[in-house]
Amino acid sequence: MPLSSPPPTGTEELDDPPPSSITQENPSPPSPIQLLPDDTLHHIFSCLPLRETLASRSVCRHFHDSLSSPSFLSLLPPLPLLALRHPRHHHHNYHLPPSLLAFDPSSSRWLRLSLSFIPFPSLSPVTASSSLLYLWADPAPSTSSSDSKPPKSLILCNPLTRSYRILPPLGSAWSRHGTVLAAPAIAGSAVLVLTELAALSYSPGAASWRKFSLNLPSKPRSPVIIGSSIFALCDTGNPWRSQWKLFSCSIDDLGGPRGWVQLERHEWGDVFDILKRPRLVRGAGISRILMIGGLRSSFAVDAPCSTVLILRLDLGTLEWEEVGRMPPEMYRCFAGVGGQRGGAAATANAVGNNKVKVFGGDGRVWFSGKRVRGKMAMWEEEEEMEKCAGVGGSWKWVDGAPGYGEVVYRGFVFDVAANEV
Repeated sequence: MPLSSPPPTGTEELDDPPPSSITQENPSPPSPIQLLPDDTLHHIFSCLPLRETLASRSVCRHFHDSLSSPSFLSLLPPLPLLALRHPRHHHHNYHLPPSLLAFDPSSSRWLRLSLSFIPFPSLSPVTASSSLLYLWADPAPSTSSSDSKPPKSLILCNPLTRSYRILPPLGSAWSRHGTVLAAPAIAGSAVLVLTELAALSYSPGAASWRKFSLNLPSKPRSPVIIGSSIFALCDTGNPWRSQWKLFSCSIDDLGGPRGWVQLERHEWGDVFDILKRPRLVRGAGISRILMIGGLRSSFAVDAPCSTVLILRLDLGTLEWEEVGRMPPEMYRCFAGVGGQRGGAAATANAVGNNKVKVFGGDGRVWFSGKRVRGKMAMWEEEEEMEKCAGVGGSWKWVDGAPGYGEVVYRGFVFDVAANEV
């Protein structure tokens, strides 16, 4: 099911209605609430959850104008969401307005935010920096060959304030193969596009992109930005056996003499060897990295996996610790039962053959798989549980995920707020 189709059951629309659809003011005497000063009205609605506040904008034109003003939007606290990316081989419906599908962990609800204010027929969200969303935009539908398609544009926008900005153009190779990373405000709000050999960097107000050589031993895997540095896994092994290592580089040092540094300590031992197909995700706070992968049953090259393991690195002490293992009954769902290999054998290879997608940030990790239809698994760091029970988080299912068949979704953390674009 395309993300541009009508929302699945249980999904709430957070679209800002066009002025023509807003209830017209009643010619009769106004109600008492309409006589309140704007600052009083703002105080009342700022106590409501963001979801209910946005829905209130469609009640009447007075509410729409007052609750859409920059002075009111700046009062609203951020709403942390999981935003879904379009699945691979996604076919857009150019007759329906583009939108962003997201999950609110605090209320366990799916939400849909309108992107119709951006004048492009096809939009694909890729990442976010706090409340600012980055999307690839196709200039127009095309039936020509891929070699002759015009390059996509990278767009920065804020769905809450309905503002956007088109970044300087990129070549088609960057838009097809690049990984987009957005740095937080403490790192200058730069946006990076990484490929196997090089990176592009753009800072607000710049006239063009800056290009750097990566100088890494292999293509960076699941790069993440924490603070003002980039962290990525690289395969330093050979064609017969992978050997994953952790590399780091300050954003300011990209292309400089210091460049990338391999992070390694003797005390880490075989921490990178016990995981199959590891991924990095930002942990909670500003000094934690989560590494997630299939837990190998042995050190053999073709060793099957028994479950998903989550490790956490404290960047202050450079110490790893185990913080989560996917429950066996949950892990079996990602492999299915009664498959070609059946039972435990199928379960053991779920992560090894890349049937599970791992994504998230800020201490939450989601898992999407081909065999898990209509739901995703979620793990969340919990400090109190860590202190009392010796573990670092909790597991649960997220129901109502859109899609069917072989669709596998990916996503990223997005905090809805009224920041400037």
